[in-house]
Amino acid sequence: ESGTIPSGVGFIGLGIMGRGMVARLLTETSAGSPNVPLICWNRTASKCQDLVDAHSDKNIVIASSPAEVVSQCCVVYSILSTPEASLSVFEATDGTLSGVHKYSAIIDCATLAESDMTRMAEQVKTRGGRFMEAPVSGSKGPAESGTLIFLCAGDRTVFEEVAVTAGLSAMGKASHFLNEAVGHGTRAKLVVNSLMGTMMAAYSEGLALSEAVGLPAEKMVEIIGQGAVASPLYALKGPKMIAGNHAPNFPLKHAHKDMALAKDMAAGAGAEYSVMNSAEALFRSARGGTLANEDFSAVHEVVKAVHEVASK
Repeated sequence: ESGTIPSGVGFIGLGIMGRGMVARLLTETSAGSPNVPLICWNRTASKCQDLVDAHSDKNIVIASSPAEVVSQCCVVYSILSTPEASLSVFEATDGTLSGVHKYSAIIDCATLAESDMTRMAEQVKTRGGRFMEAPVSGSKGPAESGTLIFLCAGDRTVFEEVAVTAGLSAMGKASHFLNEAVGHGTRAKLVVNSLMGTMMAAYSEGLALSEAVGLPAEKMVEIIGQGAVASPLYALKGPKMIAGNHAPNFPLKHAHKDMALAKDMAAGAGAEYSVMNSAEALFRSARGGTLANEDFSAVHEVVKAVHEVASK
């Protein structure tokens, strides 16, 4: 290992979230400038080429492996869709971990199990690098508009680093440092997402009940939006649920993954969780059908189907 400090900013994972996030880094920070290459890698290599094509004026390098990204950067962001994908990319022979060096700051923005984050943190530290978990609250739209919320824990020096502060500010509207113990960011994210899924299930049942008793669905969405239970989530998703438009911003299978992880977390903590458990069961049944890749608002199709069966 040479003493030269790498100049690149790394990004691993160009899925629904990563694409929007990396675009913000390119347009709002020095990443992708002549002296600060943006070095990227994705399991589907064509998405890296799409990024290069979309930002032809930027200095973007497509790495051949996650290890190559890490070896050429001090700060590396990673956001992969599932714990399984994250593990395989992190621990592969040419994976993220194998590239870690003494200047490395690895920032993982995925929603994983707490045990996944703590294991990765220990592995990075063992190789002399620094690690911060920073799971994001927000979906495709906020990723593209730079209005994500970062829920951070781990190495505080990473959180306070100028380049990281600039990156998180470009990609998000808020960054919270919760604890130096890795896992607290994931805990916060699971609370947020399990509550969001539960709200979606409740709003769906309210909509289905409205229609079952002869109330106009659009009018009920308007009424709910004017009272104390108004929610940006329902204002956005209510009309789409009525229209049956579930184009994925946050795929249902990922929403359920987070709710299942939260259910396990609640059981481990001995916390009362019966309402959210019911919502998790509803999402589990939706995921088992044809709705897994639809937006998480598609849980409404399961709720409607229950009503339709009951009314026959």
